[in-house]
Amino acid sequence: MNLSLLILIPLLTGIAILFCKGLKQVSSIALLGAIIQLLATFFLLFVFWQQRATGNTSRMLFEYSHTWFAALNINYHVGVDGISIAMILLTSFVVLAGVLVSWKQEKMNKEFFLLLILLSLGAYGFFISLDLFTLFFFLEIAVIPKFLLIGIWGSGKKEYSAMKLALMLMAGSALVFVGLLGLYFNTDTGSGTHTFDLLQIAQMHIPVEVQKLFFPFAFVGFGIFGALFPFHTWVPDGHSSAPTAASMFLAGISMKLGGYGCLRVATFLMPAAAHAYAPVIIVLATIAIIYGAFATMMQTDLKYINAYSSVSHCGFVLLGIGMLTQTSINGAVMQMVSHGLMTSLFFTAIGMIYDRTHTRITAQLGGLLKIMPFISTVFVLAGLCSLGLPGLSGFVAEVTVFMGSWQNADTLYRVATILSCASIVVTAVYILRAVGQAIMGPLRTHADGSPLLWRGAGGEVDAKWNEKFAAVILLTGIVAIGIAPFWLNKLITPGTEIIIKKILSDVVK
Repeated sequence: MNLSLLILIPLLTGIAILFCKGLKQVSSIALLGAIIQLLATFFLLFVFWQQRATGNTSRMLFEYSHTWFAALNINYHVGVDGISIAMILLTSFVVLAGVLVSWKQEKMNKEFFLLLILLSLGAYGFFISLDLFTLFFFLEIAVIPKFLLIGIWGSGKKEYSAMKLALMLMAGSALVFVGLLGLYFNTDTGSGTHTFDLLQIAQMHIPVEVQKLFFPFAFVGFGIFGALFPFHTWVPDGHSSAPTAASMFLAGISMKLGGYGCLRVATFLMPAAAHAYAPVIIVLATIAIIYGAFATMMQTDLKYINAYSSVSHCGFVLLGIGMLTQTSINGAVMQMVSHGLMTSLFFTAIGMIYDRTHTRITAQLGGLLKIMPFISTVFVLAGLCSLGLPGLSGFVAEVTVFMGSWQNADTLYRVATILSCASIVVTAVYILRAVGQAIMGPLRTHADGSPLLWRGAGGEVDAKWNEKFAAVILLTGIVAIGIAPFWLNKLITPGTEIIIKKILSDVVK
């Protein structure tokens, strides 16, 4: 399969949107493009498994390389393994759901959908890139659309939130670029030239001193995208001010770029430094998990609840990576996929509630189950996935991280694992409290006795067809992982095995 199709499909979709007239045409073309993306990713998964079944054990499949800038040895080099495909599948699910929930976007609809499509293009390019410069190029593509989506279509302190997000992520990008340049100038292909090629760098032994110098730049830079404590402060403001689809993209996809970069670039290419800095990573991840959970308990806005909980849940990703065991890294990848689906579903439900009530404050809500049963059910299921209910993806991912973390016998690692496990109790408290206040109990009214709910044209209250479709798509992924996680574990394990072997061999050297 030609992986460039994953970039070409959103690119052509964006071009087609430019020639559309009216909301119906724009949303229809965006939906068609999102469906084609999903079908292409399923086909990619099918042919990937087919290649593996026939005995193809290559580290990366469907590789393609074309020289971009020969003077600096920069190439358009792409390829995928199971980890990449897991992230690509997540992206296609969130893209389709995001387009569906934005079906009636009236304000500057052409520009809105075009920016959403650009975000997906950047994500696909990032996950398939095997050249570090190309990977950085696609990482940057996703920053400006986020700024515009929040600044133009957002709510509340949207200008402040958009500026804060852009500055924080640009700072992260700058750190990443320094880390990548550090790797580049410490490689030698044998002909006196340097390389950005990820697979070539993985075959080299970068001096430990160099690794220790540039690892913090790469890991912290990517970590900012993934809500690394204490650089997480853009997350609550960005998520709370963004429109629903943008919140889904930010939490569901963009934050995963950070976790993927921490694993694929920083840890894989600088394993000796990853081993040396592991205690620091684990401490910061544990703080993020606990701090995020307790900070969520203090929130009364549904979007802030989901945003702060994302800080906590993304902490599990970094914890799994920092533990440096195959089981914990498997759990980290599964947590990225699980959290992407779960938090997108949560934002979908919150967006639907806000559209009908014009409030996200839990104290102003109540009794929603009686009049919007579908939306309320989606909200409850997203919450149950967040707190780790067995049968849903959150349980599988978090337990895998905990099991892998416990394999480390060091006291610090064991304490971090116990504290991280304890955070589940706090998660249950804020989720069940939010459900009790917003979904259960009597239906609330305004002070003048008027009904709280705003009814749209035709008296619609519960979810519309497009909103139901979006929720079902995300729920399907959550349940598919929760009930039968073995397919995902089987998909990503060969990739994580290579990373672990690289870590063990480099540390021994």
